[in-house]
Amino acid sequence: MMPADFDPDRVQTVTFDSYSTLVDVEAAEQALNRRVESPRPISRLWRSRSLAYTFIANQIDTYQSFYEMNRDALQYALDAHDVALSSSERDEILAVYHELDVFDDVRDSIERLNAAGYDCYVLSNGNPEMLSTMVEHTGIGDIIAGVISAAEVSAFKPAAELYRHGAARTGTPIGAIAHITAGWFDIVGAVHAGTQAVWVNRKETPSEPFGPGPHLTVETLTGVCDALNI
Repeated sequence: MMPADFDPDRVQTVTFDSYSTLVDVEAAEQALNRRVESPRPISRLWRSRSLAYTFIANQIDTYQSFYEMNRDALQYALDAHDVALSSSERDEILAVYHELDVFDDVRDSIERLNAAGYDCYVLSNGNPEMLSTMVEHTGIGDIIAGVISAAEVSAFKPAAELYRHGAARTGTPIGAIAHITAGWFDIVGAVHAGTQAVWVNRKETPSEPFGPGPHLTVETLTGVCDALNI
């Protein structure tokens, strides 16, 4: 069943996913490009395997940090493509996640939200160390109210527990949160948990036929501000 249309009057607090929503993960593929001949399939398998590991971890109650998930997924992707890299080379590739660049629309959009009275938080699978360096590298620490990590509940998206924990951390009724993300599974989780969900479809990818869709779809974060009439 599709969610109802986006209701701006319900929104009190805004939460953002981090990777692919606030920061561009394509740099990880560039890091691979410097070390392997065909980085694209390895990068895609790395990303998909990393997410698969988080989904499985939720089901069998076996939490490990997102950094460790990424490390294991990278090793699998390299092995699957018969690519041998040293441990130091793998560490250098993984380190890219501490140095991802923020999308151009992020700062202006969050500043607009702040000016209109919305508190803005990051709600991410990333472990605290990853998120801390992301905030420092991108320089958005002055415009976000806080960072909420999956490590705090030892559960990854799309587990409802994480979104509900985020609502408690922000002091906001879950129905008064707008969660903004580029990830389809994050949309499904947010809607299931009770938030309004906004899909940032930067790459104009087709919508997913499985699960509930977003309340609102935008191409950039600017569209979120426009939908809130600010």
